[in-house]
Amino acid sequence: MKKILFCLWIILSFVGQAQKPITIDDIWGGTFRPQYLYGLKAMPKSDKYSKLDINRAYNAYEIGIYNYVGQQKTETAFTTKDFPFVGYFNYEFSPDETKILIATQVKSIYRHSTRAIYYVYDRKTKRLEKLNKGFVQEASFSPQGGKVAFVKDNNLFYKDLKTSKTFQITYDGKKNHIINGLPDWVYEEEFSYSKAFEWNMDGTKIAFVKFDESEVPEFSMIKYGEDLYPKVESFKYPKAGEKNSKVSLYVYDLKNKSLKNIPIKEKFEYLPRIKWTYNPDCLTFITLNRLQNNLKLYKYNDNFKKSGIIVERKSNTYIDLETIDNLTFLPNGQFIWSSEEDGYNHFYLYDAKGNKIRQITQGNWEVTDFYGYDKILGKIFYQSTETGSLNRAIYSIDLKGKNKKRLSPPKGTSDAEFSANHKYFINTYSTTKIPYTFTVNLSETGKVLDTILDNKALIDKLKNYQLPEKVYTQVEGADGTMLNAYFIEPVKKIFKKTPILIYQYSGPNVQTVRNAWNSSNDYYHFLLAQKGYMVVSVDPRGTGGRGAKFKKLTYKQLGKLELEDVSKVAKDLASRADIDENRIGIWGWSFGGFMASNAIMKKNDVFKLAIAVAPVTNWRFYDTVYTERYLQTPQENPEGYDQNSPLFFTKNFKGKFLLVHGSGDDNVHLQNSMRLARNLQENDKPFDEMIYTDKNHGIYGKKTRNHLYHKMLNYILNNL
Repeated sequence: MKKILFCLWIILSFVGQAQKPITIDDIWGGTFRPQYLYGLKAMPKSDKYSKLDINRAYNAYEIGIYNYVGQQKTETAFTTKDFPFVGYFNYEFSPDETKILIATQVKSIYRHSTRAIYYVYDRKTKRLEKLNKGFVQEASFSPQGGKVAFVKDNNLFYKDLKTSKTFQITYDGKKNHIINGLPDWVYEEEFSYSKAFEWNMDGTKIAFVKFDESEVPEFSMIKYGEDLYPKVESFKYPKAGEKNSKVSLYVYDLKNKSLKNIPIKEKFEYLPRIKWTYNPDCLTFITLNRLQNNLKLYKYNDNFKKSGIIVERKSNTYIDLETIDNLTFLPNGQFIWSSEEDGYNHFYLYDAKGNKIRQITQGNWEVTDFYGYDKILGKIFYQSTETGSLNRAIYSIDLKGKNKKRLSPPKGTSDAEFSANHKYFINTYSTTKIPYTFTVNLSETGKVLDTILDNKALIDKLKNYQLPEKVYTQVEGADGTMLNAYFIEPVKKIFKKTPILIYQYSGPNVQTVRNAWNSSNDYYHFLLAQKGYMVVSVDPRGTGGRGAKFKKLTYKQLGKLELEDVSKVAKDLASRADIDENRIGIWGWSFGGFMASNAIMKKNDVFKLAIAVAPVTNWRFYDTVYTERYLQTPQENPEGYDQNSPLFFTKNFKGKFLLVHGSGDDNVHLQNSMRLARNLQENDKPFDEMIYTDKNHGIYGKKTRNHLYHKMLNYILNNL
């Protein structure tokens, strides 16, 4: 009898473990956080890779160097045990691997930019030298490793590591007026980079962009902080239709200490990329007009002081950001570049004069990343959606568009870090059921040689939780287009009829429906499924991974077709016998918050509850580059701005609405939510609001995320 009771106790204990509920504290406390390879970098010269390790015996961070084959650690290149720093740091090896540039006390500025105290570590002498007094930005080795360029106080400098002398290149840098070698706020956010200077191939010249933002309107935010009186933080932010920075291009010659402006005769608005060719005197740069539908690629020869357009592209909508990247020059002057001219983003080969030689990749799928070209192997390595828009797989192909090979699993998401000689790559692979797995693969065939990290411990931990399944499918949009979606059904039936919460982002060229490992939001949705809710996500027309035509359907009317599609999906679900049509909610963040706000204002016959986190409420409040790319200017397309703005539909509001924003959001300003709140108040419409003091667009810090997700959870449980 005792034996039977013991066995029964074991069985009940196992069942109890398997049905352990998810909590908000689990989600944001790290319970479901996968292990990751931090600081993973291919060594720039040798056939090895490096990563950040933790030496727990000394409570120190270390830069470890490893063999690809066998995974032996061959060296600890640097350790904070000998040079104590506070916390995590970033690092970069010099191209010859003799030195390491180390960024400490890293402080975020905006989305991509940081400032830090930099040191240069000499691996031979074991000497650590501070690069400069105080905080600087974007320190970068010259190609030979003997010099480091950086920006301080909006001016460009470089240091000669052999003589330890620092040279100042520009002198006119001034906050909110002139920036040398760094992008302004809107370039950083929308053109996705934080360094606006580049060394040439032999380290004798530096090209950089100067931003004159003196005429850009200034935006101010109150920072409450800990002091008795709040502080006002001001920065230049060009809202749609307003003035942008005036940009100009310069080249500095280190030999003769000369600085020259590169004249650009044709009218342009944006200068989003600069890139040197293999010729140390030949610089290329890209310009865009204000509406971003006319792109020009220039080549400038510093010997002859001449520049000219070698490629020009035009679009009747806009030229997408991802097609201006991937510009890669070959030693013979030819170059590889991608475009959407056949309807999908693909690679093309051009000669040195910009004449198209051939299309390299083709098909009804998208190139989504470029890993490089190996001139010895004659291969391009890239990532694409060839196995379906939910997936990302890695491929190689030659310049003739032949001998294509898939180097990773067809389903799921793969991302690669290739060795310097492209012989090996580390693949970061995941699916919705397989957490991040890091493997060493042979680049020629994709064969897995070794597994570095597999997150099996996390898989074992998740067995203690009764997790629902995320089921991928396709649903019909408002015009009959089939849309990617996933459903998370309730773990068990709690309500007589099931309520639904729709989660979406819906912004241009973005996907929430992807076959990749679960985000924190996914666990939040699993939690809701454990409480009896169905969670659904759908990628409407205008989202990514399905070609230019699908993506650009929303041009000049952001929010219109997307809301029609999401509402159609909700209505179709409401017709199911097991769904409670009176309990359908929607939530989203940023663009998703814009969508959720519109849904409760314009489609409250379908949606009974909405949660909008950091929403845009009128695109007139958002920046020039992003907004005008998709909507043109407010002066040219006022209907596109106002007919899809929730601000103008508050009279129609009914239902439950939670409006959330951080007061320190430099991206989507609190102004958006305050104006929506005012309109609701003036129409005597009851709603709920939560402002997070001094928090930016991500709304995080200490227990802030816990507070936010507890707030949203309770709001859903009490109102849906």
